[in-house]
Amino acid sequence: MTESREEETMPLIQVNLIEEVFTPEQKRQIIKKLTDAMVEVEGEAMRGVTWVTIQEVRSGEWGIGGQPLTTADVKALAAGKAAA
Repeated sequence: MTESREEETMPLIQVNLIEEVFTPEQKRQIIKKLTDAMVEVEGEAMRGVTWVTIQEVRSGEWGIGGQPLTTADVKALAAGKAAA
């Protein structure tokens, strides 16, 4: 018996973050909420096959507008301050 293409498909959600911005608990929440969002769209059967990966990029190795962004920059932005 052959499986249909639909049965082979598993959602993979990849998240890239600058290192040391989010705590382990915040990362757990990101994983949970992204999984919940997929389930809301596709149904509860997707929960067990939804993969979420979090990869951290070194501070300063992520650029926006030609400028490197650091952990400190992101934390400042989160606090409502302009990035350096």
